[in-house]
Order: sequence, then structure tokens, then C-alpha cells
Amino acid sequence: MADEKPDLAWRVIGGLVGLATAWVARKALGFVWVKTTGKEPPVDPDSPEVSLGEAIGYAVLMGVGMSVAQIVVNRTAKKRYEAWRSVKQAAREL
Repeated sequence: MADEKPDLAWRVIGGLVGLATAWVARKALGFVWVKTTGKEPPVDPDSPEVSLGEAIGYAVLMGVGMSVAQIVVNRTAKKRYEAWRSVKQAAREL
């Protein structure tokens, strides 16, 4: 299975799922940031106007949050896709 290339359908689905996940996770994490800190997320964490602690906190939240969201959603989507493919394959064999 490691030698198999993913089929085109999964590449397209995986790409779209990745884009949607990134967008939703960014919005959700921004909401969490506002509720937690009471401030809008920093637009430019490299700016000297943003404190070092705030910049690092935001980077950690976004890095960990985005990674976790991508892993969970990609694994779920892959399981659903494989299940759908199995059903489709079984239907062909009938």
C-alpha cells in the first residue's frame, strides 16, 4: 500500500479538505484568541508593537491548532473516502 500512488479523486478531495480545514481552523482559533485575550489576533506578529509574549503565544496557538485540525480532518476524510471506495468496489463486483 505504501507503493501505491493516491488516485486523482483523493488528491482533489484532500486538497479541498485541506483548504477548507485551514480556513475554518484559522477562523476558530482567531475566535478563541479574542475570547481568551480580549484582543484581536496580531496581524503581524513580527511587528515591534506586538509584545514578544503575545507573538509567541499566537504562534504556538496557530501552529498547534492548525496541525491538530489538519490531522483530525485529514484522517477522518481519508477513512470516509476509503469506506466509500470499498462500497463502490463491492458494488462493481456484483
